[in-house]
Amino acid sequence: MPTYEQMGFGQGAALSGDRARTIFGHVMGLVAFSLGFAALGAYIARNMNGSGGIIFFIGAFACIFGLQWASARGREQLAVALLFGMGLLLGMAVSPILVYYAHTDSGVVYQAAGTTALFVGLLGTIGYTTKRDLSPMMKPLMIAFIGVFLFGLVALFVAIPGANVIYSVAMLVIFGGFTLFDFQRLATNPNYQSAVPIAAGIFLDIFNVFLLLLSLFGGGGNRR
Repeated sequence: MPTYEQMGFGQGAALSGDRARTIFGHVMGLVAFSLGFAALGAYIARNMNGSGGIIFFIGAFACIFGLQWASARGREQLAVALLFGMGLLLGMAVSPILVYYAHTDSGVVYQAAGTTALFVGLLGTIGYTTKRDLSPMMKPLMIAFIGVFLFGLVALFVAIPGANVIYSVAMLVIFGGFTLFDFQRLATNPNYQSAVPIAAGIFLDIFNVFLLLLSLFGGGGNRR
């Protein structure tokens, strides 16, 4: 599996033509397989209770750090395996949420999936094609993410009117920004030596947007 540097991505030049299409197809193929592994994980864990979710999340975070390490050292096959392992574990972690909504109102799951496709497709296209440098937005996005995440933790213990809607909408705005940035990385960023970290970023954008929309459409009963 070629690295970005081997395909000329590490030379600092903008990607164009066949090379750009090759890299785009390669990354999005990895994203699609990761989503497939997430669906497989959700199916495997469909009869498990929610107590094992934290273990699956910890395993998924370990895979994220592992794939970054493997990619930085040119170990592409290991990085891809860890990417798919991350998808599988995250699918298993959220399986109780999906089962709950599938049993109470299965239409909500399809509605969230369709809206996620539109959301990511639109913002991904903008991020991929824009000429504006989006890297300065990352620091504010990370600060906002931490702030909203802390708000969500507080809302678990303190009754705040409309907390789920506030949390979900704010996080959707933040992950919309992450989606713009990750697709711009796919188009122009010369610093990544592998498709895997970018694919992981896009997968996590899609995964989180889906869960946030599921929470909004389903009334927020099982928000992460």
